[in-house]
Order: sequence, then structure tokens, then C-alpha cells
Amino acid sequence: MARYPQTILVSCPIPWDDHEELMEDLFREEVRRTLALGFTDVYVFGTGGEGYAVDTRRFREVVRTFAEEALRPGIRPMVGAIGLSTPVLVERLRIAHEAGFRTFQVSLPSWGPLNDEELLRFFGDITGDFPDSQFLHYNLGRTKRILGATEYRPLIDRFPNLVATKTTSGELPMAADLVTNAGELQHFMDVNNFPYGALYGECSLLASYAQMAPHRCRELFEAGRTKDVPRLVELLKGFHDLGLELWAAPASPPGGAPHMDGAYDKMLCRLGLLPEFPLRLLSPYQGFTEADSDACRRVMETRYPDWLPEPMRPASTAVNPTA
Repeated sequence: MARYPQTILVSCPIPWDDHEELMEDLFREEVRRTLALGFTDVYVFGTGGEGYAVDTRRFREVVRTFAEEALRPGIRPMVGAIGLSTPVLVERLRIAHEAGFRTFQVSLPSWGPLNDEELLRFFGDITGDFPDSQFLHYNLGRTKRILGATEYRPLIDRFPNLVATKTTSGELPMAADLVTNAGELQHFMDVNNFPYGALYGECSLLASYAQMAPHRCRELFEAGRTKDVPRLVELLKGFHDLGLELWAAPASPPGGAPHMDGAYDKMLCRLGLLPEFPLRLLSPYQGFTEADSDACRRVMETRYPDWLPEPMRPASTAVNPTA
């Protein structure tokens, strides 16, 4: 049995004003609306939440605000920590721990890939400093080392408060390996990998589309949980087709399309949850433009209107009770 519940995990991106300061009221509204959609597992400061880009002051401010909105009965909020060294990560984890959080998301230091000995030392230093807390490892290529089940085995055996992973690469081979051979951990996979993992056992959904298409994300999760393979395949195709159309809609700016996850997460939040949500990323990274937003909205309203939360659907769209 996995050490962490099977669930849907949703990121809350951070709204910044034109001075790159937290728009606190808007952030509070985003968290409230996400919880009102019925999602119980929410987090800040993955890559989509620009955890790599904030300084300590902004980190403290967001964590304080998030704690006031999300630390409540029935909710499992999580805070991410991204940094180039163990001391930086521990400092941020301590800030969140003092604010009341006990579930954290960590990625490996990314200046250089860790070897096996360094991997054990890293998780020992991180998890050992917070024995009352649980940790999800964000398993991504930006850290220069992706872990499979073989690499997770000594970590599972040594660190009982390592409880989950977040993995968005590798497709079927990676999903099958993790679920089959490292099942003590709860593996959160995105819409492209979750259907594959669900074929092999229990896994969870990292729902990057949750704030734009909450009902479809919930349908995908239930299809995986109940092993409804025809519906899983149908929804896998649906999300694939949606992604192709949606992200082809913006006109490429002079520097090319944005390459940071946060640009896409903020667009999805604007399309489905908060039309006033700003698209800017912290310096130096590039977000989408207002024209891009208009193009993406046309795709959703003309091609996928019943994927949107009901208040965001065009008035002419009939309500689909299963959407």
C-alpha cells in the first residue's frame, strides 16, 4: 500500500503585479475557488508556481497567505522547495514548517547531477530535519537526473517519510516501472502518463488542467481508479487533442513560445478560473501575451466549451451534466 493517499494534485500559480509583487487578494481568491471545485490536495512552488524564481521575501509572503487559506480541515496543502543547495532547501522548508505545513515537495539540486552517494545524503539531510513531515520528490529532467524504481528502492527502504513522487516524463515504460516496482510511493502523473500508470496499479493524477477543465480531470482520475480502460483511452485522446489545438493557437512571439511551465499554468488558470489572472512570470522568464490569451479562449469556447467550468462557458452552450 502506498504511503500517501491516492488523489488529484493541483498547483496554484502565483499572480504577480507589474512590479513583480504578490497580488494577495487575487491569490486568495484563486485558492478559494480551487478548493470550491472540490480539490483537496493543492500546492504552491513547483515549476508551474515559479518556485525556482522567488526570493526569500516573496517565498515567505506566499507561504503565509497560502497557509491562511489552505490549512483547514479536510485539505492537504503542500509547499514546494526548489534550490541549488541543501541549505537553501532546508531554509525554505523551515519557513513553511513554521507556518504550519507538514507536506512538502522537493526537487534535486540542479547545478550538477547527483551521484548515488549524494542522492542518499540529500534525502537524509532533507527528511531527517523534518521527521514529522512527509515528502514528495519532484522527479524532473531539469535536475539532470530522473529516478526510476531501481534508484528509489534504497530511498524507500531508508526514509519512511518519503511518501510520493511527481513524474511527468517517460510515458508507459516509466509509469509501469514506478507503479510496479516502487509501489510504496504514491506516484503523481500528468494527463499523458496517468492512464498508463493506472493500467498497472494505484497512482494519482497531477492535474495541470484542473483549473480550466476540472470535470474532465476528475473523470480521468475516476476512470483510472476504477480501471475503466475504454474511458481512460478516450480521455487520453481528448487531452492530447486539446493540448495540440490549444497550444497551437497563440502566435509565436519574437523569442518563440514560452518555455517555462508557469506560462502554461497561468494561461489555464485564466481560461477556466479567473479571467483577470495575470500572465506575467518573474524576471527573466517570458509569459504569454494578451493576444495569446484571446486566441486560446477562442479555441476553448468554439471547440471545447463543455470542458470549461460552468460559469466560464459561452451562454449558448448547453450544460452537459457529465462534463
